[in-house]
Amino acid sequence: MDKVQPTLSVSFFCTDAGNEPVRDWLTGLPREHRRLIGIEIKTVQLGWPLGMPVVRKLESGLWEVRVELIDTIARVFFTLIGSTMVLLHGFIKKTQKTPASDLATARQRKATLQRNTP
Repeated sequence: MDKVQPTLSVSFFCTDAGNEPVRDWLTGLPREHRRLIGIEIKTVQLGWPLGMPVVRKLESGLWEVRVELIDTIARVFFTLIGSTMVLLHGFIKKTQKTPASDLATARQRKATLQRNTP
């Protein structure tokens, strides 16, 4: 039986101080939430390009992985650098509209990544 090869590799955005905010966020979540988010990220990794309901394009070069959890909703913003899915920001969604502060965080991290990528 052949294994499906991933279309994308996955990495975490890393700050200048060496922190990985999405990894840190994930480790603070319950195990089941981490498992479900991981499944959806793997779905994107194996099946890219994907659309709704798993992935929604927010703007040029910025997408969100949409994850229905047991009792809430999670979002993970990402960008692509070549064939690498870089996880920029994750949060638990509490309102219908994506909070401007979460979108601003993802945009800032994307800009930092683009400045630091040759």
